[in-house]
Amino acid sequence: MGAEHSLSAGAVVLNDEGKILLIRGQKRGWEFPGGVIERGESIAVGIIREVVEESGIIMEITKFCGIYQNLTEGVCATCWLGKAVGGEPRRSEESLEVGFFTLEQALEMVTWGNFSERIQKILSPEDQPFFVPF
Repeated sequence: MGAEHSLSAGAVVLNDEGKILLIRGQKRGWEFPGGVIERGESIAVGIIREVVEESGIIMEITKFCGIYQNLTEGVCATCWLGKAVGGEPRRSEESLEVGFFTLEQALEMVTWGNFSERIQKILSPEDQPFFVPF
């Protein structure tokens, strides 16, 4: 058997003002919430769980947008768009800070890897569905 793949999910979650939910993690700085999907868990259930665990925000999925495949790490990262429907922003073990920011602010704050590109693709219906191997 070859090496296992890992399946993850990340979501751009918008509030009623159209601002983007970001968390500040300990390793990667500011990013949109997400994480690894557990074996036997639906990806849709997993992204909702990850968002509430990391940020305190309850989200509703509005759209599946695409996939980034990290060929060297063996990670398939699914990308989702959602809206905040409840909860309150709160820190967690995985997030030092949580807040909603404008797209302009978010693109300046998110500096890890291709995550700011992911935000733009998730918010660009003409680019979807996307598949980006890297």
